[in-house]
Amino acid sequence: MRKVWKQPLFLIGFLFIAGVLITSFAYSWITDNEIKKVYYLYEDGRLVDGAPIEPRPGLPFGTDALGLDIFAKIIIGAKFTILAALAVAALRVFIALPFGFLMGTYFRKQKKYFNGLIDSFHYVPLTILAYYLLRPVLMEPMEGFQTSMTERVLIEVFILALLTVPIIISLIGNESSLIYQRDFVVCAKSLGASNWRIIRKHIYPSLREKLFVIFGQQVMQTLIILSHLGLLKLFLGGTHVTFGMMPDPPTSITQEWSGLIGDSFRYLQSAPWIPLTPILCFAATMLAVALMIEGYVRATTGRSHYLKKPIRTKARKEMSKTKHVTKEDLEWFKQTSY
Repeated sequence: MRKVWKQPLFLIGFLFIAGVLITSFAYSWITDNEIKKVYYLYEDGRLVDGAPIEPRPGLPFGTDALGLDIFAKIIIGAKFTILAALAVAALRVFIALPFGFLMGTYFRKQKKYFNGLIDSFHYVPLTILAYYLLRPVLMEPMEGFQTSMTERVLIEVFILALLTVPIIISLIGNESSLIYQRDFVVCAKSLGASNWRIIRKHIYPSLREKLFVIFGQQVMQTLIILSHLGLLKLFLGGTHVTFGMMPDPPTSITQEWSGLIGDSFRYLQSAPWIPLTPILCFAATMLAVALMIEGYVRATTGRSHYLKKPIRTKARKEMSKTKHVTKEDLEWFKQTSY
């Protein structure tokens, strides 16, 4: 594990995510989630701009149509977005892991029937399925929410986690089945090892690196689904809706990034910095997760997860500098060996 923390790609991704989370919690603790409002901008007593104000010194991400500082909204919503994605991914792997091990050891003969059933899930749009399941929970009715924000977040995390659990079970089951057929496992079985011991001593250690990769992939997939739900006006923690003759557009309660996208996507042409800022934050977070996956795989296996060619480590470079063994070297070795 020490090699992982010395891997620069892993460190870059980890420090980015950790830095954003720490900044988000610190900002909320210090300012009590206060958002600066700049509706008009004056310079030398003259009015130079009005909301929405484009990015400039002092307002690095500009303001929205109401004059609210987008940078503050991004910082406040970062902890909800990132922690929700991490929670969904962790819950998916935690639920699927024991079932996958059982599928790859105890129920290997029934695995093909389960895989045939799970294949249909690859063609079901998860965003549409999540929309119909979460709309009654997240969309505010006319009489107001009957649940707390914490309850709505937990329900959304649990539903998003369950959507892809069967697919992960199938993936872990297939990998476990392949390891179960390896020579060292066959030898352990011939010596009397039970399936439970094989899972603990052989299958789980062999899958440890792949489980981290699966976890990272699930984090990125969750961020993508959250952004899609934001475009469909379903925001993490609930969508605040007003009613009447001239209702306001739906808004996010928690300022999480998918809500900022859905709330501001109509400004893509007139004020593009408003929706593009949370979109770029999603992209930067997914890039950080991808860097962590790449760095972890390089540190633990010496190979690249995204590149096909092998990584030229320092040891391999030294080996490449050594000369090739010739026929004369072999003859000399034979003479000196007797």
